[in-house]
Amino acid sequence: MGRKIARAAIVLGGALSAYSLVSALLPFAGQLSGQEFTGLLAVSINVVGALLGGLIFFFISPWLMGVCLRLADIAENYVQRIPVQDMIMGAVGLTVGLIVATLLSRPLDIVPLVGGYLKIAAYVLLGYLGLRIAVTKSDEIAAMLLPGQRRSATVSGDGGIPKVLDTSVIIDGRILDIVRTGFLEGTLFVPSFVLEELRHIADSADVLRRNRGRRGLDVLNSIQKESGARVEIIRQDYDDQGEVDSKLVRLAQDLRAKIITNDYNLNKVCEVQGVSVLNINELANALKPVVLPGEEMSIQVMREGKEYGQGVAYLEDGTMIVVEQGRKHIGDTIAVIVTSVLQTSAGRMIFAKLR
Repeated sequence: MGRKIARAAIVLGGALSAYSLVSALLPFAGQLSGQEFTGLLAVSINVVGALLGGLIFFFISPWLMGVCLRLADIAENYVQRIPVQDMIMGAVGLTVGLIVATLLSRPLDIVPLVGGYLKIAAYVLLGYLGLRIAVTKSDEIAAMLLPGQRRSATVSGDGGIPKVLDTSVIIDGRILDIVRTGFLEGTLFVPSFVLEELRHIADSADVLRRNRGRRGLDVLNSIQKESGARVEIIRQDYDDQGEVDSKLVRLAQDLRAKIITNDYNLNKVCEVQGVSVLNINELANALKPVVLPGEEMSIQVMREGKEYGQGVAYLEDGTMIVVEQGRKHIGDTIAVIVTSVLQTSAGRMIFAKLR
């Protein structure tokens, strides 16, 4: 229904435009031909022109509607990427520039010959300069006018530092359990480019990647609905940055936020860029139970180890236990004594011997 109304409006606009054009050109046509077009003849020509204009626009209306929709999508995407603060400051700067140009318009009118052109150039130039300066210096202007603005950018409404979620940490899924515990304070930001990457993974032809992407979308949906945390989708994007990791770092710098991830490479990039990171792998290692040499424990040997005679067991949190002479006890639950604990980048490893 909406497309039919839009098409009818385009046809009507085309007919009226053609009618106006024919009416304006008719006197000139009369002068060139030496014949005067008046009365019924003029009305007939105008009506025929309007009908032809309406017919032309009827056939090209689908193309015009498609172009308008594409332009509207481009404009909407562009506006969504602009922070509200920049939009407000840009409008203020444009207004100030036009006011200054208006004050200069009277002196410029005095200039002979080119005064009118200088007046137009002043409006364009000063309006553009006001817009650009206001947008470029928006943070400084906001901090000057509102002293608490800079501080409020770093602290969310509930008093916590905002966090930006990485794609990998959403797919991992453990962030949902962490959020449910209530240990994370502040707003959780999900950038639109991370959401787009999740959707792209969920639409992948590879079954494993598709399942990972859908799991990530389910986890994000659960965080929004079940955890009670404040989650916001932020539309800000950086077209000059090609990689998602680079965009995440820029966004965290602009928001003065921390990035939650389990990506080792992103963790290192953030350290170089001076961005704070919350790595859930480090959190998981920190929460593993502390085991000291000499302690006794009961374990089930699951498989043989790399060295001769070794057996391997696992704690509930996945910590590997290497048992000397434990190979012959595979499948059995035995008591062992811890001999040493090794902390590696991959996690914690415990060495033990039979009691």
